[in-house]
Amino acid sequence: MGSRLLGMTAEQLVLVGGLWLDAAAWDEVVADLTGRGRDVVAVRLPVHAGATLTDQAAAVLAAVDAAPGRSVVVGHSAASTLAWLAADARPDRVATVAMIGGWPRAGGQTYGDFFAIKDGEMPFPGWAEFEADAADLDAAARAAFTAAAVAVPEHVATGVITYTDERRYDVPVVLICPEFTPEQAREWLAAGDLPELTPVKHLDTVDIDSGHWPMLTRPAELAGIIAAL
Repeated sequence: MGSRLLGMTAEQLVLVGGLWLDAAAWDEVVADLTGRGRDVVAVRLPVHAGATLTDQAAAVLAAVDAAPGRSVVVGHSAASTLAWLAADARPDRVATVAMIGGWPRAGGQTYGDFFAIKDGEMPFPGWAEFEADAADLDAAARAAFTAAAVAVPEHVATGVITYTDERRYDVPVVLICPEFTPEQAREWLAAGDLPELTPVKHLDTVDIDSGHWPMLTRPAELAGIIAAL
């Protein structure tokens, strides 16, 4: 495992936001990448009442399938699992998976029921849960995040992950490391703490000096990293 960027060529960049984010969270990154001449799509995940993990995975696959060539799929935080499910379902159409501040959960685990679920959804729990991760978000940015936060449907958060194709391990992976370092990520890998990534044949790490949401606090830097994929 190295820290170099993989020199992959792809027709499209597919961006998938983590818990409580909608596609607008990527706006500055999308604008930067578009200015670089890149074809980029920020996926609008279904978040209506009754939406399931299968529905959200299908939305990512729809973006991959719509591209004329292969895609780089970028998943943020919990959505690292959605990006990995895309690689599992389309190993021949996903050129690279980039994971920002997260990694895929193992098969048989739930997607992201990390916080209390109320009335069929998992609302944003507030900043007390994320003080260390949100150190670079000022009061105004936190207020804007909270106002825009989209509750996660219960059947997304509690959806059970199923993988079906071991060819996903042939898809190169790049871990983009915001609130943790590449060295920490490699230690977790060596310790077997990231079991879905242990069999990956080509895995690189890239550092970004930010908190957990670099698309909000370091959009230009993040866009540069993604463009280099």
